[in-house]
Amino acid sequence: MAGPILELRDVRTYFPVTHGFLLRRHLGTVKAVDGVTLSVARGEVLGLVGESGCGKSTLARTIMQLVPTTGGTVVLEGKNLTTGSAAGVREVRRDLQMVFQDPYASLNPRMTVFDTLAEPLRVHGVCPPPEVPARVAALMQRVGLAPRFLQKYPHEFSGGQRQRIAIARALALEPKVIIADEPVSALDVSIQAQILNLLAQLVRQMNLSLIFIAHDLAVVKHISDRVAVMYLGKIVELGRAADVIERPRHPYTRALVSAIPIPNPDQERSRQRIVLPGDPPSPIDPPAGCAFHPRCPHAQEICKAAVPPLAAFEPGRDVACVRAGALSD
Repeated sequence: MAGPILELRDVRTYFPVTHGFLLRRHLGTVKAVDGVTLSVARGEVLGLVGESGCGKSTLARTIMQLVPTTGGTVVLEGKNLTTGSAAGVREVRRDLQMVFQDPYASLNPRMTVFDTLAEPLRVHGVCPPPEVPARVAALMQRVGLAPRFLQKYPHEFSGGQRQRIAIARALALEPKVIIADEPVSALDVSIQAQILNLLAQLVRQMNLSLIFIAHDLAVVKHISDRVAVMYLGKIVELGRAADVIERPRHPYTRALVSAIPIPNPDQERSRQRIVLPGDPPSPIDPPAGCAFHPRCPHAQEICKAAVPPLAAFEPGRDVACVRAGALSD
C-alpha cells in the first residue's frame, strides 16, 4: 500500500428538520456526519462499523456525492469532489463506484442483466460499441456468473446472484475505489462468505481500494486491513483491524467487540457481555462533551464538558477518548 488515494478532511453532512408546508419552520439539524477525517491507501480495505443510525451510509453517499456535503472536503487522487462541477464529478465516478446494501432494490427490474452492465460502458464511452458484449460477458465471469444469464431480469436471480451482478456493475468502469455499503447484510450466512471471498479476491487481483461498511465486526476483521469505528457521526477509534478488535481502546468499541459470537460454546457461556444502557442520543440534539458519555460505564465529569479529539494513542491507533490510557490494561 502506498499513499492515500482517497482523503476525507473534516467532512460534515447535516440535514435540516422543518415543519409545515407553506410556512416552514426550522426545528433543528440532524448532524448525520460530524467532522470525519479519514484516508484510504491504494489497495487497502478500510472497514467502517457502528450501530444503525451512526452515519455510516450517509458518509458513503457523501463520498459518492449522492448527498451534498455541509462542510469539509472529499479528495480523490488530488481532485476535490466537493467543489467540482457536476460534469467533473461524473467523470471522477469512473474511479469511484458503490455497491448498495439491498440487491433487490439496487437493480432496475425493467432492465436485463446485459443492459445493466452495458449502460455504464456506453455512458462513459469506455469501449467501442462492438466490444461491449465481450466486456459484459467478461464481467459476468469475473464475479462467478455464466454469460448465458445476460438476457434475464433481476427477479429471476437469488439474492446472492443479484449482489454479484451489482458488484459486476461497480467493476464495469474499472474503478480505483469501491464503497460497499453492508453488501452481505441481506444475504444468508453461506452466501455472505461467498460474497466476502469474491470481494477479497477482486481487491487483490485489481489492486482496488475498498471501504467496507458492516455491523458485524467478525466479518470486518476477516476482510479489512484497518477498521474505523463510528458513533453518532464521528470516528471514535481507528487502527489496524486485528488491533482494534483484539485490543479495543474506546469503551464503545469494547461493547461492540463483546457482542461478537465465539464458536466455542464453553467460552461463549463464560464470557461477560458489555451491555450499554439506553439508546444512542438523537443526532438532532447530541449531548455536550463526548457524545458517548451518557452510555459509557467509565464516564467522568471531563467527558461531559469536552469533546475528545480523534488523537494518536499509539503508533497506528487513533482513539477519541480522554480515558483511553486508563482503560488500556
